[in-house]
Amino acid sequence: MPFIPHTDADIRAMLEAIGIQDIDDLFDEIPAALRGAKLMAVPEAITEMEVARLMQERAEADGRYLCFIGAGAYEHHIPAAVWQITTRGEFYSAYTPYQAEASQGTLQLLYEYQTMMAGLTGMDVSNASLYDGASALAEAVLMAIRSHKKGRSVLMPKTVHPVYRKVVEAIVCNQQVGLIEPAYDVRSGNNPLDALEASYREDCAALVIPQPNFFGVLEDVDAMTDWAHGHGLLVIACVNPISLAMLKAPGEWGNSGADIVVGEGQPLGVPLSSGGPYFGFMACKQDYVRQMPGRIIGRTVDRDGRPGFTLTLQAREQHIRRSKATSNICTNQGLLVTAATIYMSLLGPEGLERVAAQSHSNTLALLERLKDVAGVEPVFDRPVFHEAVLRLNSPVADVLRAMEAQGILAGLALTDDYPELGQCLLVCATETKTLADMDRYAEHLRRILSKRRLDPPCAQKM
Repeated sequence: MPFIPHTDADIRAMLEAIGIQDIDDLFDEIPAALRGAKLMAVPEAITEMEVARLMQERAEADGRYLCFIGAGAYEHHIPAAVWQITTRGEFYSAYTPYQAEASQGTLQLLYEYQTMMAGLTGMDVSNASLYDGASALAEAVLMAIRSHKKGRSVLMPKTVHPVYRKVVEAIVCNQQVGLIEPAYDVRSGNNPLDALEASYREDCAALVIPQPNFFGVLEDVDAMTDWAHGHGLLVIACVNPISLAMLKAPGEWGNSGADIVVGEGQPLGVPLSSGGPYFGFMACKQDYVRQMPGRIIGRTVDRDGRPGFTLTLQAREQHIRRSKATSNICTNQGLLVTAATIYMSLLGPEGLERVAAQSHSNTLALLERLKDVAGVEPVFDRPVFHEAVLRLNSPVADVLRAMEAQGILAGLALTDDYPELGQCLLVCATETKTLADMDRYAEHLRRILSKRRLDPPCAQKM
């Protein structure tokens, strides 16, 4: 609640009713040595009006920026109805219950979410979400290892989101699972089959295919899927859900489709919010449903023929078997899944396709403007979706700082994660950007780069 309703008299009356003198007496079982010291740096209490003024000033100090950063978190338009409905009490305070009959409304919503995600990904079944996209990929890796039964390593291309790769490494490194990074083509930004072949080992269980990959580049998913299945590997698709409104569904890749599909659900009605919370989605073929972590909601009828919803599949062992369990993932971001379900319901297939098409069109329009700026060049020569990589003739960090001073978040520097590309940044323009926004971006970038010596764009020697 946004305020504390209890007066001092209310508090004294409650303490008297339970027979203690002070609130601290409620915690007398905690040893004194474990109690925190007084917070000396905390200022004196202020009034509600003063708090509101302080927070407003701090919010304004953050400024308002034009955001051209993508890299896994995207600024899409969210219809007002989405969160107006999501924050109703029936949804806002609900969570997937262990006693399924206790909350039919929540279970029905999750069932509808699963149905939509299964349709979007072209898979047989979806779970009721996971913590985030990165941990969903880690769970998919472990799921593939369990399902394959023989292999203990996974081909994880370097074109997968760097943060995802780090999270996967952190989760699987102590479970005797190896991650192999095939070399990507620095000219095209994708993963050629000969590089996969060179990295393949007999103990491989799966191949991760990002689509689009972290650079925004579209992979040859049909050829990669067939190559993986030809070598006895499972295929894990790591996808942007908005892109699936335009691109081929993972269930249709190659001759038999991907086996597991994961990704970050944030683009589906969840706002940018200082890094989260977001939610991960996972779908798979029916063959692997018993290895899928998390919860699956099913629709049934009672003895009177009335429809109802229940936790159809949830391995209770994850609560009692600990390290021997199939998975110990218990957290699903129920509130954010609620928002995503409402978002997809409101937009429908046609609306999602318009969002994807306009985002793609805006990114191409931005690239068209920037390619004429002296000191800027595109890096890869393959088709892209949603975002793309540019190389500058000046240090990217300096340019980003200068652009930020003009109220523009101009992209994500790739110099730390991909130093072999030189001074590169990843740019993105969703449907929220106007032509005037893109003109402003190009104008300021041109002015900033013109103040520097225009050498050829900076690249590392290969």
